[in-house]
Amino acid sequence: MLPPYALVGLITFGTVIQIHELGFNECPKSYVFRGSKEYSSKQIQENLGLPVAPAPGQPMNASGSARFLCQLQECEFNLTTAIEQLKKDPWPVANDKRPIRSTGGAISLAIGLLEATFPNTGARILVFNAGACTQIPGIIVSPELKEPIRSHNDIEKDTALYYRKSYKFYEDLAKRAATNGHTVDLFSGCLDQVGLAEMRSLSGMTGGVIVLADSFGTSLFKQSLSRLFDKDQDGFLLMGLNSSFEVLTSKELRISGLIGSAISTNKKTPNVSETEIGIGMTSSWKIPALDKRTTLAVYFEMAPQNDSNGRGVIQFHTFYQHTSGQFRLRVTTVARNIVEATNPQINQSFDQESAAVLMARIAVYKGQNDDGPDVLRWLDRMLIRLCQKVGEYRQDDPASFRLSHTFSIYPQFMFHLRRSQFLQVFNNSPDETAFYRHAINTEDTNNSLIMIQPTLTAYLVGQEPMPVLLDACSINPEAILLLDTFFHILIWHGEVVASWRDNGFLDNPDYAHLKDFFDAPPADAQDLLMDRFPLPRYVVCDQNGSQARFLLSKLNPSQTHSNSGTSQAIFTDDVNLQSFMDYLRKLVTTTSS
Repeated sequence: MLPPYALVGLITFGTVIQIHELGFNECPKSYVFRGSKEYSSKQIQENLGLPVAPAPGQPMNASGSARFLCQLQECEFNLTTAIEQLKKDPWPVANDKRPIRSTGGAISLAIGLLEATFPNTGARILVFNAGACTQIPGIIVSPELKEPIRSHNDIEKDTALYYRKSYKFYEDLAKRAATNGHTVDLFSGCLDQVGLAEMRSLSGMTGGVIVLADSFGTSLFKQSLSRLFDKDQDGFLLMGLNSSFEVLTSKELRISGLIGSAISTNKKTPNVSETEIGIGMTSSWKIPALDKRTTLAVYFEMAPQNDSNGRGVIQFHTFYQHTSGQFRLRVTTVARNIVEATNPQINQSFDQESAAVLMARIAVYKGQNDDGPDVLRWLDRMLIRLCQKVGEYRQDDPASFRLSHTFSIYPQFMFHLRRSQFLQVFNNSPDETAFYRHAINTEDTNNSLIMIQPTLTAYLVGQEPMPVLLDACSINPEAILLLDTFFHILIWHGEVVASWRDNGFLDNPDYAHLKDFFDAPPADAQDLLMDRFPLPRYVVCDQNGSQARFLLSKLNPSQTHSNSGTSQAIFTDDVNLQSFMDYLRKLVTTTSS
């Protein structure tokens, strides 16, 4: 998948770390490093005999770094041979121990090698991780099997032995990589946790991707990896490297911050606000990798003592290295009317979909740094304040509360956001939570809305497919439901529909229409998979089956064990949307609130 002129290197790790010398053709050769020791860039340079990094555009010294980073067309045989001849780590592992895995040391060596050879040049480090790091630096869990890997509860109570120190270690590595324009991509192929919660900064600060798979043999992993290296019509990889992003504004606006896969360059200009949202106190950020899916959330505020009713202008400068070697500058300029807060234009032009995603990013950013319940209370306060400002109501009369059509579904998005895996960590591991939060911080508005409020489509015999409410009332034994949560594509068969299949009706020529009925949802699911990254998990289940939980957990519990009606009851104590809206109306219209 890589172009033949791409420079590639190989590092393998277990108890020790090996940097393979791909430029040595006579026989396989590698440099071995202790996995328990952290090496500085200077030490790596000295141990490998690397020359001083060449100036940009200058040829590399063949006797130096070209031994470890070679053009693919020149070292393909050596690289393939090295991978094919990899063996299990020879160090013995006792029955009550985990294997020694030096993930932190290997990533540190990879970053140090690129620092010494290609500083301030686009590069990617792909980390393929099949287990947790079990040795300092970057340790996630000790080799003792009797010690369980940390949970959310351990992290919240600060009883996770290695979490804080290891998170700081990986964060420092991420800053070094991002400063030099290098990206770290994390690929997990393991049924257990591998430490993504500690390592999330490596991708979060460098523009890298995170793929969470059960093993490296699954189609989820293989197709996601393949899509990372998509090419354009000229054969160049569809990515920008070593990029910088700068925001310029007219005097009416101030920049509060940015939330996305970036790192601050600490460029404080007069248009920088003192109010910080996300990565603030700067007007410029470094983004080591960009692709067509990269999305950044930039937050602004009005400048103090601004009495202008004219136009506010914003300009985005994106400077990046194209994979052809060219450096390109993309400039985007937008202008918007500046109006008073009471102007009805604000209500008429409010974009509730974008607003929901922007609020979700702030909530997720707070969730990574604050206590969970505090984030939910903050989200509730912001929703109540908005409804008090834009809603129409009479004091102390909840029944009189109304929202205009431009705000009508915003509370519904907040309801689903509160219940989502981004803010509710119950039943998710720290690694899964890190993966979900990374995804919503990088995807566009449409995909982010699907994550917050999944889409549900119903298929009935003799009828066209139709979208239905994400509600327990949509459960129908004679229907097939297609659920898209972005992370999962689920096809659910009702009890009656499943019996048709089990009784062999699909093979009966008299019921040929049923075959088309059963084939429609998988065909539509394939359309959803076309450009999704990473590839979602594909689940097919029946009503009352174990995997139907993926659907039931996302539905609004309008019918529960305490008030079951004609629909299937969902066994939960969660508040449903109707109760949420009733309580919201009461809080908004009450004078004391």
